[in-house]
Amino acid sequence: MTKRLAEVAKKAGVSEATVSRVLNGRSGVSEATRASVLTALDVLGYERPTKLRGERGRLVGLVLPELQNPIFPALAEVVTASLAQRGFTPALCARTIGGVPERDYIEMLLDHQVSGVVFAGGSYALAEAEHGHYKALTDRRMPVVMVNAGVNDLGFPHISTDDAVAVEQAYGHLKSLGHERVGMVMGPEDHMPSRRKLGALVKIAGPEGEDWFVERTNFSMESARLAAAKLIERGVTGMICASDVLALGSIRAARRLGLDVPADVSVVGFDDSALMTCTDPPLTTVRQPIEMMGQAAVDLLVNQIEGSGVEPDELLFEPELVVRGSTAPAKR
Repeated sequence: MTKRLAEVAKKAGVSEATVSRVLNGRSGVSEATRASVLTALDVLGYERPTKLRGERGRLVGLVLPELQNPIFPALAEVVTASLAQRGFTPALCARTIGGVPERDYIEMLLDHQVSGVVFAGGSYALAEAEHGHYKALTDRRMPVVMVNAGVNDLGFPHISTDDAVAVEQAYGHLKSLGHERVGMVMGPEDHMPSRRKLGALVKIAGPEGEDWFVERTNFSMESARLAAAKLIERGVTGMICASDVLALGSIRAARRLGLDVPADVSVVGFDDSALMTCTDPPLTTVRQPIEMMGQAAVDLLVNQIEGSGVEPDELLFEPELVVRGSTAPAKR
């Protein structure tokens, strides 16, 4: 017990006596100090006293699909900094292949009495039957924000990049360079932003025919290479990719087939994540306004936590095409 008091006191920046008063429900402690002690208790993994378990701390979960794609650490940096400025402690939960699934992360966050959760990535199950772990949050009236194409039937507010505008920009750029056969390297079927991008292309270019093609893959560079190779073998000269990582895999595919980027094949990414100006060639990509989106996600979440009404609508942010060296006029 003494060790626990010392650890919690050090984490919260208060005395052991103050921690004891909070844990025993005594008066004489400000609400801010009390919240800091409870958050420290949660972060250190100690179980709250029974009478305090029903109260939420100032801990907020941020659930990401991965950390290998630079766009997610960038989002995490914005969200965690903004939460800290508001007096909340962020708890980062990153899913990995064969690791802790999202469902288990939600259970862990609920056990720690979090004040709210931000989900990011857009890979949400399509079947309503798979939404049970999200509905556990609605049952508890947990403040939640989804970043990039949320689940509509759950009533959570969500923030997204406008995928239709992103495709208009990328497709229009490639067509203006004379590319007649355009391909798309998209994420899996349950990746909602990929679904939206594909839907936008159908509206712009019509049903799949002789001028555009699509391959689905997971978000690894090697799987993107295999998908892009199939498109190139079908005569595609311009490719739109659902992430910068997929774009880099597509460039690798072209080179392994003895082709040059951009002389033979033009590639457009999505995200404008870190270091895309340093690739060979520098990547033409559609930039997500990550800083504005992260700030907006925190604003929406904190408004919910503080009891302000938030409509379960989608807030769309317009992307920006950044032209660099991976696109060029098509060969005649």
